[in-house]
Amino acid sequence: MREIVHLQTGQCGNQVGSSFWEAISQEHGIDQTGQYVGDNPVQLEKIDVYYTEGQGGRYVPRSVCVDLEPGSIDTVRSSPYGGLFRPDNMIHGSTGAGNNWAKGYYTEGAELVDSIMDVVRKEVEGCDSLQGFQVAHSLGGGTGSGLGSLLIQKIREEYPDRVMATFSVVPSPRVSETVIEPYNATLSVHHLVENTDETFCIDNEALYNICHKTLKMNSPSYGDLNRLVTTVMSGVTTSLRFPGQLNSDLRKMAVNLIPFPRLHFFMVGFAPLTSAASQTFRSVTVSDLTQQLFSSTNMMAAADPSTGRYLTVACLFRGKVSMREVEQQMLSIRDRNSSNFVEWIPNNVQTVSCDIPPAGMSLASTFIGNNTAIQSLFLRIQEQFSAMFRRKAFIHWYTDEGMDELEFSEAESNMNDLISEYQQYETATAEDEYYEEEYPEEEGPLEYEEQE
Repeated sequence: MREIVHLQTGQCGNQVGSSFWEAISQEHGIDQTGQYVGDNPVQLEKIDVYYTEGQGGRYVPRSVCVDLEPGSIDTVRSSPYGGLFRPDNMIHGSTGAGNNWAKGYYTEGAELVDSIMDVVRKEVEGCDSLQGFQVAHSLGGGTGSGLGSLLIQKIREEYPDRVMATFSVVPSPRVSETVIEPYNATLSVHHLVENTDETFCIDNEALYNICHKTLKMNSPSYGDLNRLVTTVMSGVTTSLRFPGQLNSDLRKMAVNLIPFPRLHFFMVGFAPLTSAASQTFRSVTVSDLTQQLFSSTNMMAAADPSTGRYLTVACLFRGKVSMREVEQQMLSIRDRNSSNFVEWIPNNVQTVSCDIPPAGMSLASTFIGNNTAIQSLFLRIQEQFSAMFRRKAFIHWYTDEGMDELEFSEAESNMNDLISEYQQYETATAEDEYYEEEYPEEEGPLEYEEQE
């Protein structure tokens, strides 16, 4: 089996993570005690990808819950599905990171990281053939960003050939949880660029907009937002968990989606999203799904794809769909919006199909896009970062933990490089790159003739 080890760090990571386990347990027919109560043999066919089998036929999530304070771990424990998790895999400190990246990375987090790595090693040793790791965390706080970065780095050192996917909640444009969010996010992105293979970017404001405008909820709770994130997480991992005609896994996805190693930040979406009131009035068709997938209101990160260009796209369809119809829809969308796709990657839309739909739906699809518009998200963080860093505001909280100011400058220049890289490929055309490569120097032969 191609197993995956799941890690959730910080308050946000643990809430999203426990919501994810709830969703996939229902899909696989696992009840709150870990017993199988489903009615379809397909549910157990690839159950080993996320669960290990315990005594008495009990299925235990291959999950490691981490936080620097006990609060969110206690919440996971007392949740309806809290009894699923192995108690040894819940690791917490007692002090908290106080929204400080340096505490999570250098001091408080560094004290915990060895005991976390022991648990990760134990989970990995229990696997037949490990495919990779997935991490749920946020970039704005202290634990998810600081300790998350440290964990990703340690895992990358120990298992360099395994896929590292992260579901990262990025700071939103208008809703800021903490003042020093730009610092924490920039320092985290610095590590994500170097140490992860795939980063799925999600932000609260885009999720709020989906809840308000599309799902017509008056006052969405964090639970509602987390459910949106978990529909995408379960969609991305469907092909690992169920058999299908066209099956893709995390590595195949990475190969098809990432043209250059640093550009692995994806925008994600899910369809169908309809309000409860209008659900009964529409039947879901493949063309409906594809229309909704490519619409900017459906993106779970606050970046408008129409302002950039798609380098690559993957669409994962779930349910009984005709692959011919899917391919036709994809082709027509690509032809109609050809200016939104870079022309120097010819067939840049990948489709994946799986026969088993999510609970309560007949058809659904998940969208993963590698679009240059994601740079607007980094640009926003970078502007806020440099406004504070120019005056050295709040820096002492980081240097007191033993961090060097140089690291800030380094992270800032890495972020600037990333932005300009996205910009470069957005404006690149099929011809200019090619001629530069083919004929780098025109002057050579002329000089030689003059010498003669």
